[in-house]
Amino acid sequence: MTLTGLLLERIAQQGPISLADYMAECLLHPEYGYYTTRDPLGAAGDFTTAPEISQMFGELIGLALAQAWIDQGRPAPFTLAELGPGRGTLMSDALRATRAVPGLHAAARLWLVEASPVLRATQTQTLAGYAPQWCDTVGALPAQPLFLIANEFFDALPVRQFLRAGGGWRERLVGAREGVLHWGLGAEAPQPALAHRLEDTREGDLVELCPAAAPIITELASRIAAHGGGALIVDYGDWRSLGDTVQALRGHASADPLADPGQADLTAHVDFEQLAVAARAAGCAHSRLTAQGVFLERLGIAQRAQALARTADETMLNQLVAAHRRLTHPEEMGNLFKVLGLYPADATPPPGLES
Repeated sequence: MTLTGLLLERIAQQGPISLADYMAECLLHPEYGYYTTRDPLGAAGDFTTAPEISQMFGELIGLALAQAWIDQGRPAPFTLAELGPGRGTLMSDALRATRAVPGLHAAARLWLVEASPVLRATQTQTLAGYAPQWCDTVGALPAQPLFLIANEFFDALPVRQFLRAGGGWRERLVGAREGVLHWGLGAEAPQPALAHRLEDTREGDLVELCPAAAPIITELASRIAAHGGGALIVDYGDWRSLGDTVQALRGHASADPLADPGQADLTAHVDFEQLAVAARAAGCAHSRLTAQGVFLERLGIAQRAQALARTADETMLNQLVAAHRRLTHPEEMGNLFKVLGLYPADATPPPGLES
């Protein structure tokens, strides 16, 4: 049996399913799910994230969280956590960059929120010596000050899609036709969660909702509001969702999201407004949404690149220039990726961000 066969069987028995249900099966099915069966990162995988592009990314993220920890009075002990840490590259770079910060490593308790057994095994090797602990959800983290990074985590959460139809919405569904997965539309119905979007959409516009995002942010923001800390959320997307942003990546190339379920990475652009609203409702402050390129330049990526260049050979120098451009240039990741900071209402935003 394949995942395609299982999905066709389910649809035959229960009818068309939401895009969110489809994405969840494709990504996290215990036997056939994309994230549960492989390491998707790097040249041999299907996509590359910022920490894999350059050590500078993780170093600057680590130093920003360290300064936020200092600004809040150096609480000890505290949880240093990452959501969806990939191979552990970002956290490894962050820990290396912060070794000289007095008291930081002694006070830190390292936690990784990771669902993939394949990636947990890789993280064990990458972070050997730092005694990481793992959990499946934010709710399982200790009740203490929390400083957290979520880089390209929320884009992998399943989304539902709705097409504006009159005064209501029609949900985009995954069904089947002659044994092949196929797009379809549900009946027109009101969607209370999208009531505010009737103001800025027209007939035929498509918007996305991420049901799993708000509970995660609520848990995260409640902990920061109650115990102190901060979070840096880095992802591609914008303040408000509009249009179909779901994409499948396989072998670093675009693919049909309905072809070969479980064999491609499925993601959607993050609606940062949904995250900010949930954070505020939980009593947490959030920064102004900031382009990744601006954020990294404020943290000193150009100066870090220059420092690394002093001991670089020609090949490494070219790699540094290319990495700096890819991470910061508006036509690369600089504008597509955004940063949202969460912090206690009586604290200041993490470095690189504004209130």
